[in-house]
Amino acid sequence: MPRPVALITGASRGIGRAIAAALAPTHDLIVVARDASHLEETASLSRSAGAAVQSVLLDVTDAAAVASALSGMEVDVLVNNAGVAVMRPFLEMTAEEWHRMVDVNVNALYHVTRALLPGMVARGRGHVCTIGSIAGRNTFAGGTAYTGTKHFVMGFSESLMLEVRDAGVGVSVVMPGSVDTDLFPPGTNRTWMLEPKDVGDAVAFVVNSPAHMLVHRIEVRPLSPKRPRA
Repeated sequence: MPRPVALITGASRGIGRAIAAALAPTHDLIVVARDASHLEETASLSRSAGAAVQSVLLDVTDAAAVASALSGMEVDVLVNNAGVAVMRPFLEMTAEEWHRMVDVNVNALYHVTRALLPGMVARGRGHVCTIGSIAGRNTFAGGTAYTGTKHFVMGFSESLMLEVRDAGVGVSVVMPGSVDTDLFPPGTNRTWMLEPKDVGDAVAFVVNSPAHMLVHRIEVRPLSPKRPRA
């Protein structure tokens, strides 16, 4: 039997690359990002794990480009992973920073999901998994835009789940706490944080669950900021 196909946005590095590595043993992959060299590294690693891989260079905030590149693709799993973050007090945040977060973290969810979801519904199967954050249910100073976008992810995903579950399509959110990626500025102590692999493993657990079962939300946290990883 052919392997299921998973499409992952923001797949060139960090959490996206870890998700590709976690799904490569069970899925063929379509990896999507804007960075050609790093995307090819992800593709190569995924092929070595057994996946057939297609790389797509794409800005997921470009509605026309997304529709042209992705509409009609037969995809079993969509992982909406692309995201950006600027942690800055509201009065210090520029309009460009604000709109960039909304474009990537919110609007791209529409563009990509809208391109691929009709095919899932028509085939009567599929899974949409979005990488959210524990910031999607709490807040912090300096997070007006970021936490707002992650709260949107939660509302979007739960509403979409209710709309498409009777068509055989599952919708899930994976909500990590702090993850050891380049999101944090130089000098940050990241020894206690989750590793990208932890998020990748959570995604694999969600999308490989039995067809009759839906893990709609999964929250993954570091054990303690006072306890470095073993």
